[in-house]
Amino acid sequence: MNANNVLALSNSRTGNGNFLETAKPIIADFLGKEKKEIAFVPFASVTKDYEEYAAMVTEALKDLPYTVKVVLPENAKEVITKADVIMIGGGNTFKLLHDIYMFNLLDLIRDRVNAGMLYVGWSAGANITGVTIGTTNDMPIIQPKSFNALGFLPLQVNPHYYNQKIERYNGETRDQRLNEHLIMNPGVAIVALPEGTLLKLAENKLTFNGIENGIVFINENDNITRTEIKDGDNLSYLM
Repeated sequence: MNANNVLALSNSRTGNGNFLETAKPIIADFLGKEKKEIAFVPFASVTKDYEEYAAMVTEALKDLPYTVKVVLPENAKEVITKADVIMIGGGNTFKLLHDIYMFNLLDLIRDRVNAGMLYVGWSAGANITGVTIGTTNDMPIIQPKSFNALGFLPLQVNPHYYNQKIERYNGETRDQRLNEHLIMNPGVAIVALPEGTLLKLAENKLTFNGIENGIVFINENDNITRTEIKDGDNLSYLM
């Protein structure tokens, strides 16, 4: 295993809270008290201006010792190369990965994080920490070069996890959709992250944290298991 440092949050808002309100102390603990430059990647956004998105992040983290630099198509490689932290926001996962491939950033991001750069992502930014984006909840509004993602975690991530059978609704539940992925891709676990939960990889230890229980789905020998995980659980066995 690489000694990567990865924080993958299910969401940027919890309940009726403000943008990054509940995530802020977690991000601060993960990044530490020293001054750091954050390269913020806004490419998952479809409707929001990139500068506007970055301004939201800057405002949310304004009393922390970090400087946020927005990653734009024209400066992407320079900003990411110089930064201490890469932060990737939510939006549409297909759009995010499409742009990362379009601007030839996948290997750069992977190499920088493998070399010690800190990674923080939420929603779509959490989705791409896994092997592929095959367990995103987003619609494929644009086709990326590949579904292959950053692969910091040798598993699939499903942010915004919510499983409920709705009366008079005959479509598949989230669990049924995730089971379909497991049937087609046996041997690769899925970690489902409800709102207010996260995965943290640090010092070769993968930990689940959050206010709700998460789920680990595994298909071994055509037997799909669904195991609840709780705050503080060590998931390093999935690595």
